Amino acid sequence: MASVDSDDGTAPLGAEPGADSGAHIPLAVKILVAGGFGVGKTTMVGSVSEIAPLSTEEVMTEASMGVDDLGGVEEKSTTTVALDFGRITVDRQVVLYLFGTPGQGRFWFMWDELAEGALGAVVLADTRRLDTCFPAVDFFERRKIPFVVAVNRFEGSPGYEAEEVREAVDVGADVPIVITDARERQSSKSVLLALVEHVMRRRSPALSGRPLP
Repeated sequence: MASVDSDDGTAPLGAEPGADSGAHIPLAVKILVAGGFGVGKTTMVGSVSEIAPLSTEEVMTEASMGVDDLGGVEEKSTTTVALDFGRITVDRQVVLYLFGTPGQGRFWFMWDELAEGALGAVVLADTRRLDTCFPAVDFFERRKIPFVVAVNRFEGSPGYEAEEVREAVDVGADVPIVITDARERQSSKSVLLALVEHVMRRRSPALSGRPLP
């Protein structure tokens, strides 16, 4: 893996252990941010990343007409064609690497590769179009990848309570449902914290007690 400098003085990932007395390699945790087209995946990665996020958004062309479902997001003019990428440091021991998945069905073939090695996932949902998150929920359930459902509140969207969303999406009581605003850094960090705690309970006790900065 290429070296990545940490903002808090952590040794770069990939540095040789023992290069200096304080050098160490933090645990790199891969997290997916998934969901339907136009639910705010690119926005969330961008709002929370401590580095300039990598985005593969492209302007939509006439070639997508009749292929991509723009219902409810008719004003959207760009689309993620590969992935979004960002990073957030939990502490000197843990760094989260965020991979935003493409939302349209024609790009779902990439999800298997993106999910390789992922410790957990955020499924973004839009209450105006809850059905668009169903494929992501099914994907992570089938692969037994822990996930949280984050309801991204859009202006004019129905204000359903978390348990109403749980019933509509049909996920178990153990799956956290979080209300968020993907534009706000602190709100997006809270979603990641909920996911880290969920993963900690399910799969990784080593992450216990590590608050997001």
